[in-house]
Amino acid sequence: TKMLNRRVTYKRRSSYRTRTNKFRTVKTPGGKLAVRYLKRGAKGVVCNELGYAKSIAGVPHLKPNGMHKLDKSKRSVSRAYGGSMSHKAVKERIVRAFLIEEVKLIKRMVSQKEKSKSSKKNKGKKAASKKK
Repeated sequence: TKMLNRRVTYKRRSSYRTRTNKFRTVKTPGGKLAVRYLKRGAKGVVCNELGYAKSIAGVPHLKPNGMHKLDKSKRSVSRAYGGSMSHKAVKERIVRAFLIEEVKLIKRMVSQKEKSKSSKKNKGKKAASKKK
């Protein structure tokens, strides 16, 4: 990709060494040096959860056209939120949901204890008022 080799020239319109104008010099069977243009690589599928802007492991880095040609099983990973979220994001969601449920349970238990205490106090007061 270096332009140090002055024996080859660009074939296309752009005569600058830009991101899209990368090439590799190739020796043809006739012995000439030719330019072979390289395609830009795709970024790949990225996790859509905030804070996890990384590509998803197990999904190939292809452009949409290449993804469309793949089998459906190769486009994603076989788990919940397989093709759209990373494993860390899914794990965090599961843990968060579990903790929220735990908090709800604890709150329910505390409220039941408070109700039972208040009912015991009321019963004690009623019994004391009957004795007088």
